[in-house]
Amino acid sequence: MTSKDGVLTANHWGTYRAIVENGRLVDMRGFEEDTDPSPIGQGIVDSLNAPTRITEPMVRESWLLHGPGAQTDKRGKDRFVAVSWDKVEKLVAQELTRVRRDHGDNAIYAGSYGWASAGRFHHAQSQLKRFLNCSGGFTSSKFTYSFAAAEAMIPHVLGSYREFLNTTTGWASIAEHGELVVAFGGIPMKNAQIDAGGLGVHVQRSGVEKAIAAGVEFVNISPIRDDVIPETQADWVPLRPNSDVALLLALAHTILTENLHSKAFLNRYCVGFERFEEYLTGQQDGVPKSADWAADLTEVSAETIRDLARRMAQSRTTISVSWSLTRQDHGEQPFWAAIALAAMLGQIGTPGGGFAFGLSALNSIGTDAPLLKGGSVPQGENPVKDFIPVSRIADLLLMPGESLTFDGETLTLPDIRLVWWAGGNPYHHHQDLNRLAKAWEKPDTIICNDWCWTPTAQRADIVLPCTTHVERDDICISQRDPYILRVRKAVEPPQNVRNDFDIFRGIARQLGLEERFTDGKSAADWMREIYEKTVYSDGKTGDLVSTEATRDAPKQNTLVLPEWESFCARGWFKVEMPATPRIMLQAFVEDPDANPLATPSGKIELFSEAVQGFGYATCPGHPTWFSPYEWLGSAAPDELHLISNQPTTKLHSQLDQGSVSRAGKIDGREPVRLHPADAKARGISDGDLVRLHNARGACLAVACVTDAIRQGVAQIATGAWWDPDETGMCRHGNPNAVTRDRGTSDLGQGPTAHTCLIRMERYDREPPPMRAFVPPDIIPFDEL
Repeated sequence: MTSKDGVLTANHWGTYRAIVENGRLVDMRGFEEDTDPSPIGQGIVDSLNAPTRITEPMVRESWLLHGPGAQTDKRGKDRFVAVSWDKVEKLVAQELTRVRRDHGDNAIYAGSYGWASAGRFHHAQSQLKRFLNCSGGFTSSKFTYSFAAAEAMIPHVLGSYREFLNTTTGWASIAEHGELVVAFGGIPMKNAQIDAGGLGVHVQRSGVEKAIAAGVEFVNISPIRDDVIPETQADWVPLRPNSDVALLLALAHTILTENLHSKAFLNRYCVGFERFEEYLTGQQDGVPKSADWAADLTEVSAETIRDLARRMAQSRTTISVSWSLTRQDHGEQPFWAAIALAAMLGQIGTPGGGFAFGLSALNSIGTDAPLLKGGSVPQGENPVKDFIPVSRIADLLLMPGESLTFDGETLTLPDIRLVWWAGGNPYHHHQDLNRLAKAWEKPDTIICNDWCWTPTAQRADIVLPCTTHVERDDICISQRDPYILRVRKAVEPPQNVRNDFDIFRGIARQLGLEERFTDGKSAADWMREIYEKTVYSDGKTGDLVSTEATRDAPKQNTLVLPEWESFCARGWFKVEMPATPRIMLQAFVEDPDANPLATPSGKIELFSEAVQGFGYATCPGHPTWFSPYEWLGSAAPDELHLISNQPTTKLHSQLDQGSVSRAGKIDGREPVRLHPADAKARGISDGDLVRLHNARGACLAVACVTDAIRQGVAQIATGAWWDPDETGMCRHGNPNAVTRDRGTSDLGQGPTAHTCLIRMERYDREPPPMRAFVPPDIIPFDEL
């Protein structure tokens, strides 16, 4: 591929042709197959050689002079010293050896959460975990910030979460057979710009448009009106944030009391409805979960609730629950309650009906693309069994030796002395960043692989500079996307920058583990092996067959790919799409005896004996309403409920320094949206600099006054690089300066960022200068 045509490259926000002139990246053009490319990819162009780029290995000055644990309160403030690769490899190898010898293998934490790279080989966390497993193991993390509560809860209800996330009934079935989509948390098209593992073409907008053209109606249940595209002409139900469960229960109560529920479905495919019914009708606690009861909690009228319940019962209905619903206090409950409601409607497993875990949460959710099991770099066996739920990292660092309940287990938190982060930014994902900053002072050593000076890199002791996706070859395979991509290096990286494989290979060499880490393979060898191990992931296809004879007469269900050389020459391959639309749980509904769920009963568990047996007051054995720890139902008159949702102009915090993300800011800061009545009550006008604050912290943002936000709610996107002043106030607009760091419940221990009350006021002082994109002071080693 010539530079005129562009070099094929890809990341989580899509596939592009990188345009290079005189060795420099000048443009990122959408892949020729993609009719709706995301603009986010363009953000790499001016970021690649910006001042935020890390071009040499770095060591924090105090750590280098005084050793591990030195002046940890200076992380984020100290100077860095540029060192050679030989020097830094020896330092890292010595520190790993010291920590393992003196404190044990579980004193190393490498949860390393984040979306590092769409490439199957140059995936930072996989490389890190393989390396550490080769040398003794590490304390790990479990689940994701996106939907941790569901990952813990739904296996008790359906037997699996990921299986049904990956097999959500698609838009084609909804368009052909559906009549109504009720979207709790909306169907935000901005989220559909991305996909784990990369994507070939963006299909969500066309999927929604086909449903609209077919006459499907939409209901948007969200505090944010534009959580669906305007073409849907969706009915907007602007409920109080965090009251979704109350509304779901009231819809179920109406369907029950008006005898609109499917007794046949409940009897054949579910267990425990009788216990759930006792709760709905108030036999347990004396409180019927009626529409009148929910009206007070949700501020949605009882008549609206009853009308919606009847409409759902009379239509072929899909209930979509956004991933954001899990990121609130008791985030286990919304998905469970939605499944119970769908079961009562009796449409699970039918074309265009049932429930969906977040339509448009990613580009691939709600598509019919074949499920692929791509090869990957084997991480090996981790001999350390200690782990934490992913969002409990501050607890881990602050409370060594203490216990934590989680999904029927009691975990003991190990004493972490070394943290290694590769391909992520906890100062984006985590809540209550001032608390995290205190926790961050506890380890002796923090190592970070990154290509730019994120807040995490600035607060590390050792920084290992790595390449970006446009500076290396790779292979992209997403489980739910039909495109397999052979992406190529478009430009050379800076001289002293390495890919993660070479970074870990060098350190492994110092430890005498190079052969064990590389398995004697080059990067090119690994990529070819990954390609040749790619199969359908339904368990029925066997190994990849690549002979000419088999291509002439392929076995049924066998994935047949082009020969490696042919694939590399073209650069991409599209797997054939299935002939029929996917319908989630169809096989189970057609024959539940032959296709039981992986639950104790083999059925949908509306009451779980296992969960009830855990004895958690915070998560009993059936869907339950809990008042959130912070919400408008108990707020002071001047408080607002803060929604910190996903950004439109970047993936999480990636490329926040780039042109696309900066174009979405106002005067360099994040916008915060609020209702005109709330703005007027506070003397705030559109474009004013405002301060959001509570007892946990504060941040600055720029007010955007709009009636697309429910009154009493403020909305700011996540992803602004944390930029605290001396008081801990983020000058740049990171909402996790004010969110609470508390788990969803004893069951899931997921993040609860969307349960957050704040106060907002106009900031009339001189705006403080921002330093989010200012790199730390750096000195050469010979000037130390």
